[in-house]
Amino acid sequence: MTDQTLDPEDWESIRKTGHQMMDDVIDYLKDVRSRPVWQSFPEHSKTVLQEKLPVSSMSLDDVYKTFQEHIFPYTKGNIHPRFWAWVQGTGTITGVMADMLASAMNPNVTIGEQSAVYVDAQVINWCKEMMGFPAEASGMLVSGASLANTTALIVARNQMLESVRKNGLAGMSQKPVIYASTETHSCIIKATEGTGIGSENLRRIIVDDDYKIRTDLLIETIESDISKGYLPYCVVANVGTVNTGSIDDLESIRDICRKYKLWFHIDGAFGALARLVPEYQSQLSYIEDADSVAFDLHKWMYMPYEAACVLIKNKKSHQDSFSIQPSYLLNHERGLAAGPESLNNYGIELSRGFKALKVWMSIMENGMQKYADQIKKNILQARYLAQLIIQNKELSLLAPVPLNIVCFRFEPEKISDPIILDRLNKEIVMSLQEQGIASPSSTILNGKYAIRVAITNHRSIREDFDILVREVLRIGHQLIKSMS
Repeated sequence: MTDQTLDPEDWESIRKTGHQMMDDVIDYLKDVRSRPVWQSFPEHSKTVLQEKLPVSSMSLDDVYKTFQEHIFPYTKGNIHPRFWAWVQGTGTITGVMADMLASAMNPNVTIGEQSAVYVDAQVINWCKEMMGFPAEASGMLVSGASLANTTALIVARNQMLESVRKNGLAGMSQKPVIYASTETHSCIIKATEGTGIGSENLRRIIVDDDYKIRTDLLIETIESDISKGYLPYCVVANVGTVNTGSIDDLESIRDICRKYKLWFHIDGAFGALARLVPEYQSQLSYIEDADSVAFDLHKWMYMPYEAACVLIKNKKSHQDSFSIQPSYLLNHERGLAAGPESLNNYGIELSRGFKALKVWMSIMENGMQKYADQIKKNILQARYLAQLIIQNKELSLLAPVPLNIVCFRFEPEKISDPIILDRLNKEIVMSLQEQGIASPSSTILNGKYAIRVAITNHRSIREDFDILVREVLRIGHQLIKSMS
């Protein structure tokens, strides 16, 4: 009993099962186009996953059989070429293998003289190059843009609001306020709540017809707040809004931040990576002027979940927001504790997995030109879909297509009731998903239910969008027929 371990008694048996798993994964990805995008999770499989905590052991082969039967077939489907719901990446086989290697190494990538810390640092340096940030800037890999944005807004708060890290917000004589557009992602609201600012002190500025923040109203609101005794300290700009992919006027927002001495943060969850495409480099060159930027690597760089990055231009501001030096985390001159400064000094987490390895391996394998080409391909696919919609009198494009998101709906001439049209398009979305044809998502634009197609999928080809339009029309006509 005292010599028991969780390692297998028969390593060759594990080798055989492991090879089978890898073969199944490769076949699963290779043949993904031949399967439905999504299928409903059956009740009998849900029942299996509601069983009580197991006490006795079972063979890995039996565990794997349960996985194959009840889990593997019922994924969300975001690896499929016709998955365009929300904004979700597709992953790659290299990412799968990198995660396996990272799990085998199983490092805590926070402290210590170890290879994983140096890989993490190299990936951060590459991210700085992507965004045009200086080499002396700081950054962190985190789980997603929600945590990346929250990390940046913690730094903004601690840098711009004097002594707040030590004394909290209760000691402030002025109420701090932050600014963003009405199209800003909900994670910014959560970040203002989580940093103690409060959602009531997030000024959500109206957007124009292109869904960009109205900078004239931004200025008016800032000056009004100043006159009322509030303390403006930060503006959040969008590069790729979640609804429509719109890009705020970064140059104007930068100038406003400089004039009023505000922190300039960019939520570039997916859109910031369009900076890799020559057509967008001028428009997105102002990312270099931001104090901080957040973006996902598991969206438009197609990495497996989770992988995102936050960059902070002023490294000292970043460090001053999180640095704590307990006695059990002291650096030494030699040995395991002689590594670089603990990453715990730049974020909330002390336990951090080796997510940098899949990023490192993927970039090393593909090179950045290949990623730029894939991003450009997705943008051109969005424009192609938009043209298909414009050319069909029964479909209506509901928003401009500045990047990779297309919002539209089925609007046959014979139906004008807005409530019926909303229900009809909702049924189309659900039917597309239930029939395993495609997975768009939805949103509401100007009070209208919209079918929303967000293209961050390296497996999509032009024919997939022909299929989408054809099936939207087919399902729409079937639904009208059933209504009559």
